[in-house]
Amino acid sequence: MKFESNEYLPGVWHIADEMDVCVTLLVGEEAALLVDAGYGLGSLSSYIRTITDKPVSLVLTHAHHDHALGAYEFDPVYIQEAELETAAEYTGIRWRKKVLADAAAKGIQVDEETFLAQPMGTWIPIGEKTFDLGSLTARVIPCPGHTPGSAVVYVPELELLLTGDDYNPCTWIFFPEALPVQTLRKNMLDILDLPFRKVLCPHRMDLYDRYMIDDFFEGMTDEVLDRAAIVDTGLVVGRPTKEACPAPSQVIVFDPEKREAAGKEEGK
Repeated sequence: MKFESNEYLPGVWHIADEMDVCVTLLVGEEAALLVDAGYGLGSLSSYIRTITDKPVSLVLTHAHHDHALGAYEFDPVYIQEAELETAAEYTGIRWRKKVLADAAAKGIQVDEETFLAQPMGTWIPIGEKTFDLGSLTARVIPCPGHTPGSAVVYVPELELLLTGDDYNPCTWIFFPEALPVQTLRKNMLDILDLPFRKVLCPHRMDLYDRYMIDDFFEGMTDEVLDRAAIVDTGLVVGRPTKEACPAPSQVIVFDPEKREAAGKEEGK
């Protein structure tokens, strides 16, 4: 497994693997914080040692397989308490086998026996927590939406927001554990009160200006969601999906049944 990275801001390394998922390494004067751990198909910790020799802590924005399986190289692993059930599911054998199949389809060589047997580190539940890295701080903020225990990370010194999968230019909120789309919208609109100027997300290698995420969530009105069209994601998740376009060249794919159920509950 090969990795590549860009240092977009001082001490901020956005790292991509061959499976097209990104993690972010924040390096301060005294310590480093890794935000998400990827698929775990190669030694991310060894790659990080080519960037810094400072002690590294790991926090997960959420526990889907493409963010959490690489956590086996780190101990402890900081995670929202509401995410522990998701972590147990997506780091289990069924999802590991799916990852192996996806890697094989891309021609990526993996030690299958080791990957399937690799134990996870100790999960440490947290709420809102600030990591002091020396010259940089990273504030982990719970933001349920993509999953029940999703979180974002705010770096005030750099006016930077790391969104996890609560925001990508193509945001998915249709997996069985996802919350209703209006819950994601409400929680992320609260996050937009933070004074950030730049955005990094896990499924793009680019550093975005703030207006992208502002346009996305401010454009996600009920009228836009009402006009959403049925879409086939190509994934077997057992849920219906619709796609809306809240902003140019940006889409959200959501579960219309959860939206309707939540709307009825709010109307009581």
